[in-house]
Amino acid sequence: MSATASAPRRRPLYTPSQRARRDATVWTLVQGVLAPVQFLVCAVSLVLVLRYLATGEGYQAATVSILAKTALLYTIMVTGAIWEKVVFGQYLFAPAFFWEDVVSFAVIGLHSLYLYGLLTGLLTPHQLMAVTLAAYATYFVNATQFLLKLRRARLDTSEPEGQPA
Repeated sequence: MSATASAPRRRPLYTPSQRARRDATVWTLVQGVLAPVQFLVCAVSLVLVLRYLATGEGYQAATVSILAKTALLYTIMVTGAIWEKVVFGQYLFAPAFFWEDVVSFAVIGLHSLYLYGLLTGLLTPHQLMAVTLAAYATYFVNATQFLLKLRRARLDTSEPEGQPA
């Protein structure tokens, strides 16, 4: 018996009707544009945050970059919830993306903690940057989750119908 024949069948990420809705909605394009923009802003912001932590210089630039990253995060979360509603019929925690949404909420929580600390003055600049580093680390985990889902979706479309990966 071959390894392929004994491998358990994996449920496709999308049903045919979900795939059709995914491919037809403008929200797929919106997500496809916002995701790499957010990643790029995060990468630049990370450099600015690390620069500030290493040298004590550039607090304003780091803060502006964190605010830009946070605005993009909130935007991608709202548009992503709309995308999930269109594709899966619910705004969040669709079974296919449950864990990605859970981690997304951790990312949003950490970014929101940063905003709270900044706006209230309850956190020092170094504490704000520490929260930011935790938020960015969690964001990179979340981005990896989504990249793996994108890969899985592509593998699902490349497999003959009824064949396991």
